[in-house]
Amino acid sequence: MVHLQIAVPGLPDDPLDAAQDFYKSTLPTIRDILAEGLPDAPWKLEDLDLIIIRFPHADHAHLAWRIAVVQELAREAVPVRVNAIAGGSETAAEEVVALLSDAPGITGQLLTV
Repeated sequence: MVHLQIAVPGLPDDPLDAAQDFYKSTLPTIRDILAEGLPDAPWKLEDLDLIIIRFPHADHAHLAWRIAVVQELAREAVPVRVNAIAGGSETAAEEVVALLSDAPGITGQLLTV
């Protein structure tokens, strides 16, 4: 199975501006991957099992739009699982990635580290 991580570049501090940037730049990329896979990838779309969105750290004002996007993408992407990680050190984030990789029942979750 293939587990794909998508790092979201730095977003504005304002939650509405951050959500707008995400919906303009990262969301279309994720939807394209779910529809067509990745060109030149060494894997097939049907092998994709998990997408992990890696959000940068942000304050609590960003929580609602991030949860909404992860939950809706998880519904849209079935049978591919979609989860997200927000903030944290690289080591902590990698531990969460390992947890999600071994937990086939977890989808639609935003985990803050």
